[in-house]
Amino acid sequence: MKWIKKGLIYSVSKFNDLAYSHTHKPKPLLINENILRIYFGIRDKQSRTRTTFIDVDPNDLKKIIYEHPKPVLDLGPIGAFDDSGANVSCVLKNGSDIYMYYIGWNPSTTVHTRNSIGLVISHDKGITFKRQWYGPILDRNMEEPFYTGAVFVMKEGEIWKMWYTSGTEWKEISNKLEICYRIKYVESSDGIHWNRKNVSCINPKHDLEAIASPAVIKVNRIYKMWYCYRNIDNFRNDKEKGYKIGYAESKDGIKWNRLDQEMDLKPSNYGWDSKMVAYPAVFELKGTLYMIYNGNDFGASGFGYAVLEK
Repeated sequence: MKWIKKGLIYSVSKFNDLAYSHTHKPKPLLINENILRIYFGIRDKQSRTRTTFIDVDPNDLKKIIYEHPKPVLDLGPIGAFDDSGANVSCVLKNGSDIYMYYIGWNPSTTVHTRNSIGLVISHDKGITFKRQWYGPILDRNMEEPFYTGAVFVMKEGEIWKMWYTSGTEWKEISNKLEICYRIKYVESSDGIHWNRKNVSCINPKHDLEAIASPAVIKVNRIYKMWYCYRNIDNFRNDKEKGYKIGYAESKDGIKWNRLDQEMDLKPSNYGWDSKMVAYPAVFELKGTLYMIYNGNDFGASGFGYAVLEK
């Protein structure tokens, strides 16, 4: 599985008060044959994340056609699950509407983050999104009490399928609390209400590994998933312990075979993705598989792309 890096697409650095840093978790959506839209999270000076987008040429992803000047998804109301951050996690078309699943963020008093999953819907081809509710559609619960993170949603017939990041415990590492997480699976009949059964599908290989941010496609009845994994100890400073992109295959979308050794998209020797590669988004365009991903410092350096060699 040879991925050929094509370089940086876009980055933000003190563009304005809202787009002050980061282009976090880029998610592509083909609007038409002339527009590939890429949604991503931007941070303000207080490190609060909102979601916006750029449009690029599908024939040349480095050719930016349009930069949206404001957020399409702003912070939620004070006290809601997303009052301190609203970062896109997955976008897909549902008839004439566009569904955006996103990570809502609050700070916590004991640990550094509390994440939940929300849903907003666009009726104007993804230019604006409306909250249907002020609460999350997926949150901590009785069986999964610690953390709910990045998701990927696919609709197959009448069944909505979601792969999501679920925290299993917080561990104290070098006097700092770090979250352990893995990827789980859940189904829905409407994309809103989820019949959660605490089903794990991508598990850590050791006690200090964390796995997150799934991206799934289905090819010839085989589900293919890309995700990122890292250690929970010293992952911010040690390149060897930082985020890398993994790969797995499944016949049913539930039981997966990890094949990380088949992924050759590693951090570069220098440049924007020299420390880490993270948060993959994989899609097919004109018979070619593309991957958009973040580089150094969890998206601070921007996002770029690679193509799978045929």
